[in-house]
Amino acid sequence: MIGQSVINVKSGGRGRLSTLAAGVFLLLMVVFIGDWVARIPMAALVAVMIMVSIGTFNWGSIRNLREHPKSSSVVMLATVVVTVGTHDLAKGVLIGVLLSGFFFAHKVGQILRVTSRTENEGRMRTYTITGQVFFASADRFINAFDYREVIEKVRIDVSRAHFWDITAVSALDKVVIKFRREATEVEVIGLNEASSTMVDKFAVHDKDGAEDMLMGH
Repeated sequence: MIGQSVINVKSGGRGRLSTLAAGVFLLLMVVFIGDWVARIPMAALVAVMIMVSIGTFNWGSIRNLREHPKSSSVVMLATVVVTVGTHDLAKGVLIGVLLSGFFFAHKVGQILRVTSRTENEGRMRTYTITGQVFFASADRFINAFDYREVIEKVRIDVSRAHFWDITAVSALDKVVIKFRREATEVEVIGLNEASSTMVDKFAVHDKDGAEDMLMGH
């Protein structure tokens, strides 16, 4: 059906009438001359499908592999390989969608930005978080802080950030507890409603025995 649709478009079909005509013609062939169609040698049908494949394949995409982003090229190649290897288009599309989601998450995770400034004559440092905190950016979030700095208080401003999952909440727990182990007071401000709900439900840094819960991190 995909080959039929592509050939239809390449033959000049642009509206609904073209697809209707193709469908009606195929129906008439099956109903009225089905016996004759059944006598067509399988080798001839294979040759037709090979020509359809050659005609529908975008050969220019091979030349553009080096120019396109590597992630897009990997998705395209993986989809083709899985589809050809399993003879199942659905599995190929599924792999392509999963890979696209993985690469997208990786790109979004790299956008996370952490800036800081000192206040109160150097006794307090405010960290401002900008971006999305989730499983792909959690490690980047944790490593963005200076835990060894000798300072009285740390304020973490997340008004420009959003916490998406339990991994993000766990990352916040680790940051807060690491500062507290260095005898530094920690204040988290600016949580939006959705992030605040998740932090209140899953975070442990304000609960009794929080350090024991995260022992080893």
